[in-house]
Amino acid sequence: MAESSTPALSLPPKRIALVNTLFLAGAHLLALTGLVYHLMEFHVGTLVLALVYGAFCGLAITGGYHRLFAHPTYKASGLLRAFYLFFGAASVQNSALKWAADHRVHHSRTDTNEDPYNIRRGFWWAHIGWVLYYEGDTDLSTVGDLKEDRLVRFQDKHYVLLALLSGAVLPAAIASLWGDWLGGLLVAGFLRLVVEWHSTFSVNSFTHMVGSQPYCKKGSARDSWLVALITLGEGYHNYHHRFPIDYRNGVRWFQFDPTKWFVWSMSKLRLTKDLRRTPEARRLAALAATREASRAA
Repeated sequence: MAESSTPALSLPPKRIALVNTLFLAGAHLLALTGLVYHLMEFHVGTLVLALVYGAFCGLAITGGYHRLFAHPTYKASGLLRAFYLFFGAASVQNSALKWAADHRVHHSRTDTNEDPYNIRRGFWWAHIGWVLYYEGDTDLSTVGDLKEDRLVRFQDKHYVLLALLSGAVLPAAIASLWGDWLGGLLVAGFLRLVVEWHSTFSVNSFTHMVGSQPYCKKGSARDSWLVALITLGEGYHNYHHRFPIDYRNGVRWFQFDPTKWFVWSMSKLRLTKDLRRTPEARRLAALAATREASRAA
């Protein structure tokens, strides 16, 4: 796979975001504690809970925060939006409103100073550093459409409480049914959370540095099937940046994209509708244009 030749950009951050930094450090410590605890006090129920909870939270980010709220690639029922917002809060990646606002700026200003997770500032900045520094309040001018959604507004207003309830209290309460509330908190709560963080962050870092660019050579976005495996299909980032209004990231039938399959399956249950797809002729034209540009270079 080709490596990015994008030069590093040195921009001093303004100041440390103390709350974010302390929470991320504490969560990583609790995740490590959870791993040790789980190895010493193994409960199959707690492991299953962590896996199911991780899948729900992962879909809340990929199918909800990303492909529904940040990019309106389909429409979803109130029930499904509530599911996304509840488990999205458990993912502790900010409210859907603010997450989508940052992501829309990322797409419109990719690889520039305005890009929140600009890869030109280095791998670690794009991966996690941007979360640790305060560079101004989130610009919500790009998410006027989301402000019209009362469920999105509710989650944004009560985000901290919802994150606490969905991310810590509920998994601990469920695991208490088999006498392992602590494992529920540490394993299904914090260990699951930290694994999910680095999965999501890998899209901002790895897929802007390593991978192929079959659809567009402009910008740093790249396709990585390896990242797709750990992000429920989000690794096909070159395609996504070229066609951000497509509900699919892995557009080919053989590409691993469980989020695509989930959204499509929900349409059969009438929980999603108006799934937007890039016309095949446009996709093939982009492939051909990129190949021709590569030959001419």
